[in-house]
Amino acid sequence: MLLRSSRRARALVGGALALALVLTGCSASTPEFTYTPPEQVDAPLPDDVTAQLQSAVENAMTASGSTGAIVGVWVPWSGQWVAGLGTQSGDDSAEVTADMSFRIADTTRLMTCDVLYGMADAGEIELDAPVTKHVSGVADLSDVTLLDLCNGTSGVGSSEGIAKPYWLKTPDREWAPLRLASYGLGVARGPVHTTYRDSDAGYLLLGLALERVSGKTATELISEYVTTPLGLASTSLPAPASAAPAPSPALKGNYLPPAEGGGYDCAAPIDITQSSSSIGFTDSGVTSTITDLGRYVQATARQALREEGAEPARFGQPLPTSSSAPSWYQATGGGMLVGSMVGQHGWVPGYATSAYSDPATGFTVAVTLNNSSAGGSTAAYLAWQLAAIASKSPAASGQTAPEFGLPFTAEQYGQTIADGAICAAPQE
Repeated sequence: MLLRSSRRARALVGGALALALVLTGCSASTPEFTYTPPEQVDAPLPDDVTAQLQSAVENAMTASGSTGAIVGVWVPWSGQWVAGLGTQSGDDSAEVTADMSFRIADTTRLMTCDVLYGMADAGEIELDAPVTKHVSGVADLSDVTLLDLCNGTSGVGSSEGIAKPYWLKTPDREWAPLRLASYGLGVARGPVHTTYRDSDAGYLLLGLALERVSGKTATELISEYVTTPLGLASTSLPAPASAAPAPSPALKGNYLPPAEGGGYDCAAPIDITQSSSSIGFTDSGVTSTITDLGRYVQATARQALREEGAEPARFGQPLPTSSSAPSWYQATGGGMLVGSMVGQHGWVPGYATSAYSDPATGFTVAVTLNNSSAGGSTAAYLAWQLAAIASKSPAASGQTAPEFGLPFTAEQYGQTIADGAICAAPQE
């Protein structure tokens, strides 16, 4: 178990650990924190693989009404592809570049759970503490624990359906987390402990509990427990004042207005790049870059921020995401388990983002689209399609491809994206 002083020391050495987590195989160690990522072939993926990946991203951009996308695919035994595609929207026709920042949406949930487990491992909080011990105004949650909030087993509903119109009309509004969570708390409760339920309100409440126990802001906690130890210099939970994703330059985010007769007006995207991080807070408020996001999801999938063998195992007892979900699609620990990959996906106003990594091999995929109207599912399906394509990339000279496969095909999710398109491809 880590001591409080150990955790602080880990945070202090985080800057030196930036080289330890780059996806090119470098590694470093300190007396307090060691993470050795899998070796990564430092070369582009084969041209035919890259062409398939690019085609998939471009098709998803069209289907979702996005003008731009940023993608990173790291195949340790074969190579990597990191790219910006398309252009900024509106009057800005500048090309999208891979160094642009964006909002990572629900991947923030993984970071919030990193903080919970980090504090628990340090003896600063109890995973099974009732929510009511640390959050006031939620007396009816006496049977719900902090671990339930992280695992999605609180039975609490989602605030998104009620709050979405406010987010789009007043993106600069600064929300009190409990006020925003109250929309989800007002929804009929589901089973506790035994059933997964997607709940943004649960992660907002978890963030409040972590702040109360630590006496620190969520921004400070994510820095201390996640971004500083892992050397993620371009990743943070911004202050709630309305702003574009940081650091600059930022990928412009958009949503589509309704069209007469139904559907969306795909020719008139609305810029919503500037908004308050309080819209997402500890559920979906963090901003990052594609390289940082790839570094992060690879590390958290491998549980790099915990001592080896730490208990309880964070992803050890996943639950089905729904009664109709395929057996390979499960959830726990703030993340989604897709076959052997661990990650998360979702949307915030302007962006749909997805990031997944295989803990055994380090195989990692991350992508963001700059239009949120199609929701987070398109980003998820695209990440899974990219993973299916890249998983078949041949081993580079001198390398051996591991036994790694996925329970779905690229064609399957390419078709799913096409079937769910909210914008049609232009007629030739």
